[in-house]
Amino acid sequence: MSKKNSKPNDSNEEIKIENPENGIVDDIGAVANDENETAEAIENDEMTEINELAARLGETEAKLEKEKKEYLFLMAEFDNFRKRTIKEKGDIIRNASENVLKGLLPIVDDFERGLDAIKDTDNAESVKEGMALIYNKLIKFLEQNGVKAIESTGQAFDPELHEAIAMVPTDDESQKGKVIDTPTKGYTINDKVLRYAKVAVGQ
Repeated sequence: MSKKNSKPNDSNEEIKIENPENGIVDDIGAVANDENETAEAIENDEMTEINELAARLGETEAKLEKEKKEYLFLMAEFDNFRKRTIKEKGDIIRNASENVLKGLLPIVDDFERGLDAIKDTDNAESVKEGMALIYNKLIKFLEQNGVKAIESTGQAFDPELHEAIAMVPTDDESQKGKVIDTPTKGYTINDKVLRYAKVAVGQ
């Protein structure tokens, strides 16, 4: 009896190991399948991430190339603007100089007529009047072009306007630090010093 029972048991144990229906072999296959699916999912995720990064890189490169072209275009435009501005500035200065010189020509004409008149007259008074007329015409022309004489004699010494070329001792306290004499007039052009007035200052 005991031998009969042991044989079927041995047979059953062999079937248990080899028979897939008992779940052992199925479990091993399931684990293998899970590992394969996990590896495939990871690989798919990695590929998706790589594709996304590649797409972003492509977009960034395209944007960079576009901005580079725009930058080069702006640089070319700025260079053209700079050259055009320099040319226009040169033209303005040249034209302004031409206008000033052209405006002086009538005064030169007056001087020439005055010189011719002096040859045929001994009347000093008429010569003085002619010189005064020409001088006033010249001063008016300078003022029309923004040139004005600097107030000096009797004014307080101002280093922004005056250049002291001599110091004159004085006993008058009210004259100390003031301009006593102006050997050479100073001028401004549009409120900017064109030439400093050369002055003698009381001390």
